[in-house]
Amino acid sequence: MAHTADLASAAGVKAHSRIGDFVTLTKPRLNFLVLLTTAAAFALGARPDATLLDLVHTLLGTFLVAGGSAAINQVWERRTDRLMRRTQHRPMADRRLSVTEGTAFGILLTIAGAAELAYFINPLSSMVALLTTASYVFFYTPLKLRTSLSTIAGAVPGALPAVIGWAAATDTLSIEGWVLFGIVFMWQMPHFLAIAWMYRDEYARAGMPLLPVIEPDGRSTGRQAVLYTAALIPLSMMPTGVGLATAYYLVGAIALGAILMMLSLEFSVKRNLQTARRLFFGSIIYLPLLWALLVFDHRTR
Repeated sequence: MAHTADLASAAGVKAHSRIGDFVTLTKPRLNFLVLLTTAAAFALGARPDATLLDLVHTLLGTFLVAGGSAAINQVWERRTDRLMRRTQHRPMADRRLSVTEGTAFGILLTIAGAAELAYFINPLSSMVALLTTASYVFFYTPLKLRTSLSTIAGAVPGALPAVIGWAAATDTLSIEGWVLFGIVFMWQMPHFLAIAWMYRDEYARAGMPLLPVIEPDGRSTGRQAVLYTAALIPLSMMPTGVGLATAYYLVGAIALGAILMMLSLEFSVKRNLQTARRLFFGSIIYLPLLWALLVFDHRTR
């Protein structure tokens, strides 16, 4: 009896571990900001008759598509992930899941998410979600091993969740949605450059020619972080120009942009691990605060 209980317990642990591996494939922590962006864009475009259930369907569909994209990405990058300490224990890199399992899981999630959006929300949001997956998997992922410009390519699918949320709420691809896209696109650049600097040795080991890898002194990396932050500030002001926000939001956006600029300048001058981390964490805080300010201003004007 004890032996049987031990076997049952071991089987339960193994099943739990496999479930955890499949959950890990969806990169839930990374996709938190994806869902936050989608929710903010939906709230900004929502009509008076929009319901909480509409938001739930939008977020669920977006999460499934984003999770499916992340799973397929990890299948493709399993070999390079094995070469980096921070990724070598991912389920695909560690061979805890097979290529067939990871691929099937990713495709299934993507189809389910697209169907969720098409049926419960509208076909337009579903099409944008599929475009996000296609650009992430077939455009950004292969470029990571070929050019430092992959960072720019990756910012496209990273910013499209804002368009998903806007399309879900309005069933349009109007200028307001693209303004939100532009904010997220430009925000990603100093964010990604800080990450690339922090892990440049690991990226070099994996053969990824990111900017800090091909120019180790970091001057170009720091300069670009400052330039992209400088471009982000006027973009973050545009919601007021297109009627999504008032002057109160404008003041807050300028203040947040100034803080991010100080962090970018500090990183550009010192180019060390500490300043890169401050820029990274500053960018993580910046985006939720900007969305909160924008949504609050929009809903209370």
